[in-house]
Amino acid sequence: QVRLVESGGGWVQPGGSLGLACVASGNTDKINAMGWYRQVAGKQRELVAVLTSGGKTIYGTPVAGRFTISGDNAKNTVSLQMNSLKPDDAAAYYCTADYPDGLVLTAYWGQGTRVIVSS
Repeated sequence: QVRLVESGGGWVQPGGSLGLACVASGNTDKINAMGWYRQVAGKQRELVAVLTSGGKTIYGTPVAGRFTISGDNAKNTVSLQMNSLKPDDAAAYYCTADYPDGLVLTAYWGQGTRVIVSS
């Protein structure tokens, strides 16, 4: 019942910056966290950054200090500012929202947006 739409992916040179945005719609009232994961073909999806409804942030080790997550509660959006991009940052980036449904915590996912980092 939650729809997530990402935007902002594209191509950048190493050392460049890129901003991603995700908009949540539908039954957004009970979302307790939103964030970003990324995935490279053949590998597991990994944590990039998470922002809780209480304003706490969590960053994956490879991006800590370079990426910043922020949100606009009124607009049900979450953004990811990516600086000092490296070739290893190239991946499909997925927006996620955690929604408690009774005792079950459901993770909703966007369709993904691709980030390419190369010269």
